[in-house]
Amino acid sequence: MTEQKLTPICYVVSDSIGETAELVVKATSSQFNSGNCELRRVPYVSDKETIKEVIEEAVNFNCMVAYTLVDPDLRSFMEKITQEYQVEAVDIMGPMLDSFEKVMQREPRLQPGLVRKLDESYFKRVDSIEFAVKYDDGKDPRGILKADVTLLGVSRTSKTPLSMYLANKRLKVANLPLVPEVKPPKELYQIPSHKVIGLVINPYKLNEIRKERLKTLGLKSQANYANMDRILTELDYAEEIMKKIGCPTIDVSNRAVEETAQKILDMIRGGKDNDFDG
Repeated sequence: MTEQKLTPICYVVSDSIGETAELVVKATSSQFNSGNCELRRVPYVSDKETIKEVIEEAVNFNCMVAYTLVDPDLRSFMEKITQEYQVEAVDIMGPMLDSFEKVMQREPRLQPGLVRKLDESYFKRVDSIEFAVKYDDGKDPRGILKADVTLLGVSRTSKTPLSMYLANKRLKVANLPLVPEVKPPKELYQIPSHKVIGLVINPYKLNEIRKERLKTLGLKSQANYANMDRILTELDYAEEIMKKIGCPTIDVSNRAVEETAQKILDMIRGGKDNDFDG
């Protein structure tokens, strides 16, 4: 008769969501032939009573406990009670915290869930960058309704570089070129004026920029794109649209992208720190 082996049970106890401990348990169990392990996650543990309840339940099974607790008091209690009940337990984060404290010679912050918060910040930044690419240069006007801010301006007013810079600050930015021959999309008039920022520029500065752009493309600087009359027409049209919307404007003539971006951030947050400043 073949001996039936019991599937081990592992209680994953954490003061956050318990994802770190679960990954370690899964990676470890995969090193054994069957790799089977029943996981029972107990997240957001913040008191000793919960820990005691888990251990009293765990002692009735063929089990172990893997835990990530940053609070030294809770970790100490977990170590004591698992020894008392003779439950196999592994402190996944404690030894690493102790080692870091010795090397860095300062105490840890002892805040649960910081890794998850960092991950959320990272993914929000990625999401914002993807948004900026998707709704760049008026590709899809529906992005205007979803954006934290929409940038308006004629060609070569740094709309795209600004969008990408602000995306790295976790801002969802759409940008729209203003061309006299193209009527602005209706979405532009469906959002509050404070969520739109107009980029204006000195016509002579724009003339220089456009001439340089034509050179890089191997085209003649006399093209209509860099013609002063054409530039003045575009700027007058852009000013008309911006006044109609009632949006704030920023003169980008002699500003670096970083400087303009900071001014936009200041305008959005009203002088107060928020999630966009990261």
